[in-house]
This record gives sequence, C-alpha cells and structure tokens, in this order.
Amino acid sequence: MSYASVNTAVGFLKHLQVSIQQEPRLRDYEAWWTSQGDAISESIDRAGTPWLRMFDQWGQRIDEILYPPEYWTMLKRGYRAGAVWSCFEDKSPLSSYLIGYVTAFHDPGLYCPYTVSLSTAIPLSKYGTPELRARFLEPMLRRDDSAWQGATWMTEAKGGSDLGANVETTARPIGDRWLLTGEKYFASNAGAELAVVAARPETAPPGVRGLALFLLPKYKSDGTLNYYIRRMKNKIGTRSVPTGEVELKGSEAFLLGKAEWGIYLILEVLNLSRVANSVGSVALTQRAISEAWTFASQRVAFGRTISDHPLLKKQFEDRWAGLKLAFALAWESVQLLDEVWQEIPPLSDRHHLFRLVTHLAKYWTAEFAAQTAKWEMEVHGGMGTLAEYSAERWFREAMILAVWEGPAHRQILDGLEVMQRKHAHRLLWKHLEKWAEGRELKEIQEHVEQYLALEPARQEADAEILFRHLARFAGQCLLKKYESGEGSI
Repeated sequence: MSYASVNTAVGFLKHLQVSIQQEPRLRDYEAWWTSQGDAISESIDRAGTPWLRMFDQWGQRIDEILYPPEYWTMLKRGYRAGAVWSCFEDKSPLSSYLIGYVTAFHDPGLYCPYTVSLSTAIPLSKYGTPELRARFLEPMLRRDDSAWQGATWMTEAKGGSDLGANVETTARPIGDRWLLTGEKYFASNAGAELAVVAARPETAPPGVRGLALFLLPKYKSDGTLNYYIRRMKNKIGTRSVPTGEVELKGSEAFLLGKAEWGIYLILEVLNLSRVANSVGSVALTQRAISEAWTFASQRVAFGRTISDHPLLKKQFEDRWAGLKLAFALAWESVQLLDEVWQEIPPLSDRHHLFRLVTHLAKYWTAEFAAQTAKWEMEVHGGMGTLAEYSAERWFREAMILAVWEGPAHRQILDGLEVMQRKHAHRLLWKHLEKWAEGRELKEIQEHVEQYLALEPARQEADAEILFRHLARFAGQCLLKKYESGEGSI
C-alpha cells in the first residue's frame, strides 16, 4: 500500500475526502511550515522553557515572556491565516480546526494558543455585552500581527477535575465589573491580552453551581498590569506555548452571561479545547506514522528495508487503519460542534450528542497518539530515544495531549455523566444507525443498558472497558461515513 498521503497534513485530509473551502489558503499555510516554520519550531523546542522578565530596570512589574523573535513570527503566522478570525467570517469553526490540524502536524504545542484564543473569542461573542464585544472582540479578530491572544484559566493548585471543590478564586462586584482574587496554577498562553477565568462570586453557593465565567484583560483600566505571572512551567513538551502560574490580586474582570450559567459556559470553553485536542492528537499521530514510514523504508536490516518485514508491515497497516478511525471520531466532533456552537443554555439533545462524541474522541485519539508516538520511537530503535532527532519530541508532545483538558479518566466519567443524565447514548445510536451493522448495534445497545443498570460503584469501576468499546464502535461506524464521502464538508 502507498503511504504518500500520510506525508502532508492537507494530503491526508484530501485522501479522506475532506472538502476544504479555503484550500489555497490552507496549502499556503502548510507551505510556509515546510519552508520556514519547521526549523523555527525545532529551535523553540530545543531552547526549552522561555525566560520570564518580571521587572523593568526601574523595578516596575512587567512580566514579559522572553521568546526569540522567530517565535513570534511563527505564532503570528497562524493568526494571520485565520486561526480565530475565519470562524467568525465563515460563521463556522471548521476552517479554524483545519488550520489547527495543519499547525499540530508541525507543532502540536503551537496549536494551544490558537485553541485558547478561539475558546476566548467564542464565549465573548456569545455572552459578552455589546460594550464588551466592541472593546475586546475586534482586536481578537484582526488579520495582521496586531491580533490579540486569548487564554482559558480554570485550573488551580489542587487540580482541575473537581472544579467545584478546587476553584478558590473569588469575585467581588464593583460597579460594572468584578475584582478577582486567587491564583491559576496551569495558565496556558500566559501573557495573553485576554483570558476567560473561572471564579466564585462571594455570595455564590459552594460546588460547581456557584462558579461563574469572567473575562479578564491583561491591563487594568488605568494601564497597569491586571494579573501577575509568578513563574513559567518547565514542561516536557509543548514548549511553544508559554504556561505559567498566574496571580490575581483584585484583578478587574467582567462577567460573561448569567452568573447561574457559569458551569455551562466553563464546560463550553473546555469542550472547544477538547475538540482541538482530538484534532491535534490525530495530526500528531499522522506525523509520527509519516516519519516512521520514511525511516523504515530506508533502513536496511537482514537484507531488506525493515518496512518490507512482515511484522512491521502489518504494524504499519494497523496504525494506518487506526489513524483513519481516530480522524473519523475527531472530525465528527468538529462537525457536531459546527451545528451547536452558537447554542446557549438550555442546551439541545444535539448538544448532548456533541458532548458524548467529544469525550469519546478526546479519550480515544489522545491515547492512540501516545501509543503511536511510543511505537515510532521503537521503529527508529536507539535513534528514536535521542533528543537530537524528532521521534522523542512527538512522544513528549503526545504525553501532554493525553492530560490536557482532562485525562482519560475525566473523559470517561464525563461521558458516563451525559449518558446517565441526558441519555446521550440513545442519541448516539440514532446518529450511527445508518453506518452500523444491525446485529452489532443491537448488541452494544443491550450492553450499555445493562451497564447503566449496575450500582454506581460497579459502573465506575467498569467504565473504561465500556468507554473503550463504545469509542471503537463509534469510530468504526463513522469511518464508513467518511470513506463513503458522506462526511465531507
């Protein structure tokens, strides 16, 4: 079989019959990566954690993140290509996620700033007042190098999964704004001009129902810093996104939507990122398979290239099939998001279906990416473990994708919750029935209903077995959809 289509991101999308509205623009962006971006990306990764300049020479806090100029060239190229503005021009997020796919094929970490910027712009556009939109949305939608960046800060030192218990940042109203006090322990895209932040109004009840979502600018109305960066995180990968610890000290912020909608808005923001995580995981998987094939088709052992040895040949066939299944799951979450991204609470059944597919996709694609990146290192042998070559980088990057926006167990438990409370599994059967084999569909329907009748502790203990089965079944059905051409945009 030919793996020619696996060597470029756009080539793979075209192989799966994904129709791209702005294909020339996407190919131009990909060409930039090939000619310039890859070298910059490799250099940034090797440089490691960026420096933080906390004070200027007069002792004033400036909290400036010190990347080399080439980093900003690389970063701004994606904003100009439409990582954020295309969503609003097209009235659809599809183009944004296609740009994300190409980005993640070359640099998975860089896709994070684009993701969290989009995840800031969308709730601002939906839930911000006209005054907030006029003031803050326009800079985010610029098409030149002056475009503002966004960030999504939810996680505190105690962890991110149990937001109701672990978010200790408080919000106090004052006039038309709120003052936030607290800290965010994993603040990706630190230094952004805007962030959406989870906090608890002082009079709100405990638990997740008491949380609200706020828009936090980088600067106060008097021009001084509105948040402070305590330090930069030294991560194993995604070094092209600056992650820091952020301190909020009476920081000015603006409530988005209704306070009682807070948890729904927070989950909306997280799910936008989970979709992106799935897209990025598939792109990284494709890159790992591509580089493994290039190496294996040239490395000679025992008289022939190792790609011609039956065992490795079969492994390539399995990875190729797995890549297509993972893409089908990830892209279905994008397609469903395209239908529901403008909804506001109360949410429709279609939105509950989107949630379940997104949890399945995030769970499956991140795990498959990590396993494939590990396998690529094995294909390269000892060379795959050396930092001077790229195989070990894709493994480092994949391990972060596996935990970003909730690791496997979080996706499983959240998926279980939407099945229990919203019967999303029944919506999924209806969605898949056109491409499902009748007997298999009936069997999994019966299996899921029996599982949901178990007592809670047993349900949770057996949840991963069920979720893995459900993700594979959904992916196999959806792959038929895409291979038939019915999944094209």
